[in-house]
Amino acid sequence: MLNVRLDHDTSQKLTEYSQQHGSSKSAIVKEALAMYFNKEQSKQLPFALGSDLFGTAKSGQADHSVTYKSKIKSKLHEKHTH
Repeated sequence: MLNVRLDHDTSQKLTEYSQQHGSSKSAIVKEALAMYFNKEQSKQLPFALGSDLFGTAKSGQADHSVTYKSKIKSKLHEKHTH
């Protein structure tokens, strides 16, 4: 349970809105908080949203995008040392 103190104007607006829409104050506040959290979540950078997917395509190994240079050098070295 959470108690929230509102200034007079906000409390009056909430009461009026509640009466006009036939909804409880609690339901309105819950809906407003859900909308706020969804908005905040959508503000994340695209990289942060997809970070668990980057570098794992097909192979399932997450370090390919980090170690690709050393792997290429190793393969070239193996190919040209004969």
